Amino acid sequence: MNATAPTLTPTTRVLAWCLHLLVFGLLALAAGRAVADGRPHVGPVVASAAACALVYTAGPVLPGVRRSRRAAALWLTAVGGVWLVLLALSPDAVWVAFPLYFLQLHLLPRRTGPAVVAATAAVAVAGYAAHQHSFSPAMVIGPALGGAVAVAVVRGYQALYRESEERRQLIEELTATRADLADAQHAAGVLAERERLAREIHDTLAQGLSSIQLLLRACERALPDRPEAAARHAEAARQAAVDNLAEARRFVAALSPPALDGTTLADAVARLCATTSARHRLAARFRLTGDAAPLPIAHEVALLRIAQSALANTVRHSGAAGAEVTLSYSGEHITLGVVDNGCGFDPGRLAAPDVESGGFGLAAMRARVDALGGALTLRSAPGHGTALTARLPLTPPTSPEPTHVPDPPMTRTNP
Repeated sequence: MNATAPTLTPTTRVLAWCLHLLVFGLLALAAGRAVADGRPHVGPVVASAAACALVYTAGPVLPGVRRSRRAAALWLTAVGGVWLVLLALSPDAVWVAFPLYFLQLHLLPRRTGPAVVAATAAVAVAGYAAHQHSFSPAMVIGPALGGAVAVAVVRGYQALYRESEERRQLIEELTATRADLADAQHAAGVLAERERLAREIHDTLAQGLSSIQLLLRACERALPDRPEAAARHAEAARQAAVDNLAEARRFVAALSPPALDGTTLADAVARLCATTSARHRLAARFRLTGDAAPLPIAHEVALLRIAQSALANTVRHSGAAGAEVTLSYSGEHITLGVVDNGCGFDPGRLAAPDVESGGFGLAAMRARVDALGGALTLRSAPGHGTALTARLPLTPPTSPEPTHVPDPPMTRTNP
């Protein structure tokens, strides 16, 4: 029945039906008393009450009254007009003013409603006084008090309704925000997993395949004149493939590298240097300084991967004859250094990022170090080799920043 209100809730439907029953009951009371008391104009009173009931019934039935405030105002005017006729014929019609108050406050604009209610109360008082052929202040109390109660009830209901709507909108916004947050967390998880796999692929499979490629080329050069050397290179390539298969299975399962199984980080880096020296033309030496201290597995994995990537770049790009890998425990930090005597390069003139060229090493190293609250430095100059240092705190940061690999990735460590 409200032209501007949304769909009625079960509670408001009950209230609306109560209002309908009140209107019909008061109209029936006016007609019934006119018949029972044998008052004059019985026929017109009954006809006016019936007409008022019919006009009132049209409001909930006609869809235009629900959708248009103007149509609702016209319907309310028609109901009021028929009620005025009934009020002129019967003093009992004065009680119908009470439900009319609610209709007027509910259908008319906020500022207009109270004024119309006041006018209706005045008409009700005047009509009743006319039937009584006298006027007293007591006649004003009933209609005026009824109008005041109606205004208070409707205003209170409207305030509660607005508060309810605000809460509903807040809940909807909160639900939408939670859904967006869940989507963002899912996307962040997917991105983090992609970054993890990208780093692991670069530091294991890509470097391992590059090593296998170099060993097979060496095998080709040794054939057919040096079959024994070719066999050694082929065996080294086969072992590198076995090692890379194990690495792939481990990082897909998000496990620690097999090189760290049952051993310390220092031993794993020492074996890495020995394996690199055996497979390539690079004398990789390992040196340990300070007193070894227990490390979180994340620190060990990061430092081992950085050492693998740095030595692989040295083999592929620097042309160095020797490299020294240092693992230093000092105070509250652990430092990994990789220094070679290769051709060096200008760090300020790195080539443009190129994913197909495998240029992911430096970005992956920085991402690993940044995630653990450490620092990565790179020093090099043409003809003077390259020195890379990764420094991590022995105690992990309380709230590490999420790992992030720049996109597009940086190029390789060495030119």
